[in-house]
Amino acid sequence: MAERGGIPHLDGDPNPPSLGDILRIRGEVSATRIAMSFEGRDTCYAEMLADAFRVGRALQAHGMKPDDRIGVLARNSDDFFTLLVGAAMVGAVLVPVNWRLSATEIEYILHDAGIRLLFVDAAFQDLATAAMADLQDAPTMIGMDDGGFSQWFAPYPATDPAVGVSPHDVALQLYTSGTTGHPKGVLLTHHNLNSVRVSQPAEESWAQWVEEDVCLISMPLFHVGGIGTALASLYSGARMIIVREFTPPTLFDFIERDGITRLFIVPTAMRLLLDDPRMAATDFSRLRYIIYGSSPITPDLLEAAMAAFGCPFIQVYGMTETSGTIAALPAEDHAPEAGDRRRSAGRALHGVDIAIIDEQGRPLPAGTVGEIAIRCEANMDGYWRLEAATEEAFTADGYLRSGDAGYLDADGYLYVQDRIKDMIITGGENVYATEVEAVLTAHPAIHEAAVIGVPDDQWGEAVKAFVVTAAGQSVDAADLRAWTRDRLAAYKVPKSVDFVTELPKNASGKVLRKTLRAPYWAEYDRAI
Repeated sequence: MAERGGIPHLDGDPNPPSLGDILRIRGEVSATRIAMSFEGRDTCYAEMLADAFRVGRALQAHGMKPDDRIGVLARNSDDFFTLLVGAAMVGAVLVPVNWRLSATEIEYILHDAGIRLLFVDAAFQDLATAAMADLQDAPTMIGMDDGGFSQWFAPYPATDPAVGVSPHDVALQLYTSGTTGHPKGVLLTHHNLNSVRVSQPAEESWAQWVEEDVCLISMPLFHVGGIGTALASLYSGARMIIVREFTPPTLFDFIERDGITRLFIVPTAMRLLLDDPRMAATDFSRLRYIIYGSSPITPDLLEAAMAAFGCPFIQVYGMTETSGTIAALPAEDHAPEAGDRRRSAGRALHGVDIAIIDEQGRPLPAGTVGEIAIRCEANMDGYWRLEAATEEAFTADGYLRSGDAGYLDADGYLYVQDRIKDMIITGGENVYATEVEAVLTAHPAIHEAAVIGVPDDQWGEAVKAFVVTAAGQSVDAADLRAWTRDRLAAYKVPKSVDFVTELPKNASGKVLRKTLRAPYWAEYDRAI
């Protein structure tokens, strides 16, 4: 029987240690176990610790101090985690940048975060150069692939930087799409990242990692989902197989060759796997759990995936602002006899309090739809340099407003019904309607625009725009999509554009997106 992973807490503190201290302990007690595998390169925990020390020393030599920001614009690699922990050891904050964004969007993040060093892989050097072209205080760019990263830190000693870092210091700054058009930097402390994740009781069997676990890191590391899985692996002394970028063939190879036991995946990727010819011939016998989330899943897709993979499925619910998962639907509630519970997002994890509140923040009774609110130790420290937005995100008694509408049943199961925020989730990526609308209405031929999400078999939701042209102006859908593509990430570009004479509005002139969405979601039991 494999022993449960985990490490002793430090100095009797009931809270998990900092990221740096986790690796310091693992580097001793799990020294020879493989921590990371990436494209034929295995790194044991002792080697990872030594490299993280060197990275910390290199950052110090480049003038980085506690609370300074370091950016990374790169596809998945083992270097990401060495950089994350090395930066954490000296109190610096890592800012992973979404490489699917446009140069203009990346420029905003670099400036807003005040990034001083930007680690970039070769695929995005032109993108990074374009993003920094107009920055007055552009960061220093350091190459990550072709051995560039290891060459950068190799000259420095593998000795502990010995900087005092608290678990309550910020370790990560992840940017989410903003309701006002600009993304917001979510501040996550060491404590936020691990407090809920590692404190689940034994009855939550899916949350109990063992050293023999092998997890596949295939989701982009600018998302909390991919990072969270990796941190659980490091904490438990398990092994992670890191995939540079998701493709079905690479996943099938790793699942069979490396004996993957845990896989986190979004529904869009699940569909791509099921549609691949290799699906039927792949051996999934060593998979212990498939954990899925980030966007809704259709019943047909879930049924097909459960039959094909033949292992327990766990649905998770959370958001960047909660450091990831705060509720889960366990395997037993995926069985047919679970009935309506299969439609739910599960129940709150241990240490998490979920409430349904009205507009004034007052709790609502079971069965009543309101805003989903979360109170737990994993809730973010706040939004970077946005005090008003941070204050608005929390209720007076410490609940984080999710922006999702839903209800709790009498047994505490959470049902997500709609979004209070005008947000679309397409292929696991968040898109705010107002952000796309601002770009569309900046076109000289457009008077008004409204953007919604509509059901899409491949992506979960697709971005759809309704536009009213300005008097005497004309433009076609292709031109509008090209205009948007030049200014926003490709996944934010409307897949369809409808030209209308007017938009539905209420008495105060507010566009009624719910009215626009209604006919597209009429056959679904929830509007997301």
